[in-house]
Amino acid sequence: MDSHKRETDMKVGYIGLGLMGRPCAMHLHNAGHQLAVYARRETSAAPFAEIGATICATPAEVAVNADVIFTNVSDTPDVEQIILGKDGIIEGIKPDAVVVDMSTISPVVTRDIAQKLKEKGAHMLDAPVSGGSAGAESGTLSIMIGGEEAIVERIMPLFEVMGSNIVHIGDNGAGQVTKACNQIVITQTIAGVAEAYCLADAMDVDKAKVRQALLGGFANSKILEMHGQRMLDDNYDPGFKAVLHKKDMNMVLQAASALGVALPGSGVATQWLNALVGDGSGELDSSAIYKVMKKFNQA
Repeated sequence: MDSHKRETDMKVGYIGLGLMGRPCAMHLHNAGHQLAVYARRETSAAPFAEIGATICATPAEVAVNADVIFTNVSDTPDVEQIILGKDGIIEGIKPDAVVVDMSTISPVVTRDIAQKLKEKGAHMLDAPVSGGSAGAESGTLSIMIGGEEAIVERIMPLFEVMGSNIVHIGDNGAGQVTKACNQIVITQTIAGVAEAYCLADAMDVDKAKVRQALLGGFANSKILEMHGQRMLDDNYDPGFKAVLHKKDMNMVLQAASALGVALPGSGVATQWLNALVGDGSGELDSSAIYKVMKKFNQA
């Protein structure tokens, strides 16, 4: 592919049309790109058939029809299967094409996949995101990228359609490491807000006014602003499902264990996610940690 092509000349593929992938793919279509998609569920692909996208039967077929293929699925084994498995992207990928994985997966596996694609004459970027479904819908995601700088520059016009804070971190895997750091901060902050509310509850103080006061000081954060309001409203429609958040934090703790890095705060916060999922609420937003914490404190 000519690196000087205008951005609208890129043929784009998208695999994984869920809560995050669907709006991202729509943004790319609306920006004028030819779009080829694959989804395991026919209902997920239906809106894209209506707008004239090419609906593919396999990930390999997406690769045949695209210069850049985005993947956005749940877990490490899913990414491995979609890219390297039977009928996977690697079977149809063109020389100099680019795979951009926006999933949150193992950095070690990311580097392995990147090497295998390199052997085929293709490129890979790991580009996990933060911002939840609201950021995906509005095109304001934070995108953390690992991979070759020249390839990042080539794909930047596509990233700019989906995100507003786009940072090239380093080589392959660096994006996934950054996402792990992101999840560490988010998980502990959600737990911190939930704990603050539990104390306010116990002292019979208005949580909404506590939040209003904290928003004006150093305790202010996106988590307090958005997830703190979800807790007040008892509205846990998923911006990011707790079961996926638990998966991310388990990867963080596994990496920390392998490296001998102590992350005690992450361990405690992950236990609240474990309790939430164990309570049968894994499909709710992670801010529902507050529900479990309240239940624990009222026991």
